[in-house]
Amino acid sequence: MANRPVPVTKSVYLGLGSNVGDREAELRSAVRRLTSRDLRVTRVSSVYETEPMYKQDQPAFLNAVVEAETELYPMRLLLRVANLELDMGRRREAANGPRNIDIDVLLLESSIVDMPALQIPHPRLHERRFVLEPLAELAPGLKHPKLGKTVTELLALLPAAGVRRTDIRLVAPLDIRQK
Repeated sequence: MANRPVPVTKSVYLGLGSNVGDREAELRSAVRRLTSRDLRVTRVSSVYETEPMYKQDQPAFLNAVVEAETELYPMRLLLRVANLELDMGRRREAANGPRNIDIDVLLLESSIVDMPALQIPHPRLHERRFVLEPLAELAPGLKHPKLGKTVTELLALLPAAGVRRTDIRLVAPLDIRQK
């Protein structure tokens, strides 16, 4: 009988955003639907309302970051997230345009992935206050594997405008492996 390799569990941070439809319901649904046998959401940041960054003529976003554990390899993780966006009705009609849900792979422990379809850490992570604010709640001392700075240090380099914490609370679903 051949020995099967033991899967390695890694911490991953995912950025969530929504600016059309019922934004809060979209984020809640994404957090709930992310949890599966191969991806377990362990913590969720506060929700922030943010002004659009790259294309201003659209509604404000709600943003959050989730921390999860996964055994998925990076491309499988990307596929899982992209399929969830599609299942939730995401349509990519305009670059940086309005969207009911957006899920970005931000960090996968200290991994560096540089492929045409996937870059980890997220290539614009360090310039996005709407990602760094919620990420700093969950992992303030986490180091960016390319820049060598902590999340807190990166956040301090950005202007303090355009991001405000809301009273909305999202929760990590129960671990489905325990059911």
